[in-house]
Amino acid sequence: MATVAVGRRGAIVAKATIDKPLLRSFLERDRLYAAYAICDLEEREFARTRWGVAWDDEEPVALVLEYNGPTPQPLFAMGREDGIAVILRDLIRPRVAYVAAPATVLPAIETAYRVDAGPSMVRMWVDRATFHPYPATVERLLPVEIGELNRLYQLGFASWLPASAIADGVYYGLRVNGQLVAAAGTHVVSPGARLAVVGNVLTHIDYRGRGFATAVTGAVTAELLRTCDQVVLNVRSDNPPALNAYRRLGYLEHVRFEERLVHRLGSPWPNLTGQLRRLFNRKEIDRR
Repeated sequence: MATVAVGRRGAIVAKATIDKPLLRSFLERDRLYAAYAICDLEEREFARTRWGVAWDDEEPVALVLEYNGPTPQPLFAMGREDGIAVILRDLIRPRVAYVAAPATVLPAIETAYRVDAGPSMVRMWVDRATFHPYPATVERLLPVEIGELNRLYQLGFASWLPASAIADGVYYGLRVNGQLVAAAGTHVVSPGARLAVVGNVLTHIDYRGRGFATAVTGAVTAELLRTCDQVVLNVRSDNPPALNAYRRLGYLEHVRFEERLVHRLGSPWPNLTGQLRRLFNRKEIDRR
């Protein structure tokens, strides 16, 4: 399947693909920014994805990933603006989506979507050389504890996790008088790429400001760095306490980008912005 449009440097062709080596090669151009997408090349995640690549002659110049699931579908965009515009115009066309992209390519996205306002995000990363352990009494969570974990998350997230999230990932918690009051885990892990994404960090509102989120995030990071070369996470740019906490663990800023709710131009769907944002609250990992 291909579509052709005139780009600024000739004819651009957008094609759907499942060519993992091609995708991996393109994503590795900015490994830390593309960490989620690289992890989605793992077989368990790949079955839920759809990929479009824009070509200028024989050179791939842009990529868009759609992760299938409940609306709004997550989208990831990377590469040249004119290529992204062609992919979104004719190939990957969700009516409502939650897009991650550099601010510089938002005009390309706006050729096909109305883009909601929102704060920029910071992609942070750490490796063994920069990591600073955070001593604290924490425990690795087991799948049998999923109910307790979800009860904690229901204080700040609008969705729940299956037991497989703990079984397939890495989750640590911190208890006070036997009650789970803070937890952190993983969004995705790629053993093949030796790369992982930390997420789902939350501290009970009554226990914030005590370093608990830093403690559980540090424990998850330490465990992941046993087998991964880099670990990344996202944090809102308007949350200095979270940024400083991750810096204490040795996380460094890599890039700032946008995570925005977008609506297909001309879509008959009503404006569900508020409800859809609540669905994606758990993508933010800075509830300290």
